[in-house]
Parts: sequence; C-alpha cells; structure tokens
Amino acid sequence: MGGIDGFMGDGKINVKPEQLINIFYKWHVFSASWLSFDYQHLANPAYNSDRGPVNIYGARVHFEF
Repeated sequence: MGGIDGFMGDGKINVKPEQLINIFYKWHVFSASWLSFDYQHLANPAYNSDRGPVNIYGARVHFEF
C-alpha cells in the first residue's frame, strides 16, 4: 500500500515533520544514588500527522555500591 513498514506508512501518509519536547530531571538523592524522571511529548510520530500526539513518561533509579 505504499508504506515503509508496519509502523511507518500504512497507506496514504499525511506527511508533517516530527516535533519532540523532552524534559529530563536528575536528582542526586544520597552520595551513591540518583533518581531520574523523563517526559517526552511527540507530535506527528513517524512523520504522519494522522497519528499522535504521544506522551511518554519514564523514571530511573541508580545505586552504586
């Protein structure tokens, strides 16, 4: 149907550029541990204006011994 694969291009695509906002925060909790938070807002995923927007949240914990 004219697409690239199962994710990008499911037939006729309304092409627009991807737009991404990424916010990352790293907090040093103790001398050997960190806590990180991440937020991403993605508009027009896979260059297709018919999809999205998508909000992605993430968190990480890091310990050193």
